[in-house]
Amino acid sequence: MNKPLLGTILGGILGIFDGLSALISEPSVAPEITSIVIGSTFKGLLAGALIGWFARKVDNVGAGIAFGLLVAGSFAAMVAWMDGRGYWWQMMLPGCALGAIVGFATQKYGVRARAA
Repeated sequence: MNKPLLGTILGGILGIFDGLSALISEPSVAPEITSIVIGSTFKGLLAGALIGWFARKVDNVGAGIAFGLLVAGSFAAMVAWMDGRGYWWQMMLPGCALGAIVGFATQKYGVRARAA
């Protein structure tokens, strides 16, 4: 599977679990869990696509993990800032984990595009 597609699929799947982690870290958000999971899935899809694009350009596992942390961490920080309820760590930790995992997986398991 090519790297951007792998990143997008894995980012979406991990985004679901990122959203569901809100039930563990802050049970009071249970009434909003549907919108949280949808938002986290979209955030994971977008981050995964960007991380996969980067993995296509740069073939380095460490750089892929760092870029994944940067992209997914930035998205999580934006969402935490927009939320305004002070759940910074509850949003940042799963978001950064998503980025690191997708960054690693796209570099390690994604197939590099063939030269024309």
